[in-house]
Amino acid sequence: MHDVKKVNVMEGILDENDHIAAHVNEKLSKNGILCVNVMGAPGAGKTTTLKNLIRRLDGLVAYVIEGDIESDIDTQELLGLGIQAYQINTFGACHLDAPMVESMVDSIDLGRNSILFIENIGNLVCPAEFSIGEHVKMLVASVTEGSDKPYKYPLAFEKADMIVLNKVDLRPYVDFDEEFFMKGVRALNKDAMVFKTSGKSGEGFKEAAAWLSWKAGQACNGNQHHGR
Repeated sequence: MHDVKKVNVMEGILDENDHIAAHVNEKLSKNGILCVNVMGAPGAGKTTTLKNLIRRLDGLVAYVIEGDIESDIDTQELLGLGIQAYQINTFGACHLDAPMVESMVDSIDLGRNSILFIENIGNLVCPAEFSIGEHVKMLVASVTEGSDKPYKYPLAFEKADMIVLNKVDLRPYVDFDEEFFMKGVRALNKDAMVFKTSGKSGEGFKEAAAWLSWKAGQACNGNQHHGR
């Protein structure tokens, strides 16, 4: 019988990813660029959230890296609105990783004292496991997904610095228990900022944008670290 050695491949992949992510974070921090990792399920309204936030970021230039398995539909929409957007296609991978982001960041000219939004692949599992150099993890959830998501996908809610509860204008028409949802959120994460928003009416985005502007101000002053 030959000796069998177990190799924890996933641990090695995460270690290397985290090393590159730390390098990306350091580079962006030195230039006063706040990096926001935008996570959420397909259809939660991530791109709509970005459009609403960016138009309320007074005096701050925003850039967007769009992550998709295929297509560049959202990137083209953002470009049509005058937003500087760039595309990463994973062609099957269910999340962005730090090497992908590092390659894109190195290839584009990001202005100092700005915000870089990275819209991750629509998924509530894999994106939460991989750091990509962000200062802030923003999780977009919607009332149409149901109030049980913190219980079913705890890691995404546990790691979020900012939670956007989107599509609140649809609460009268869907079976969403906000008390149950928030109980699940706070059991996992006592500190994350929670903003209730509507892409239809614009409700809540002024407050969310103000919080991000404050975080960006910290980055510009060299006081920004990962997390809250």
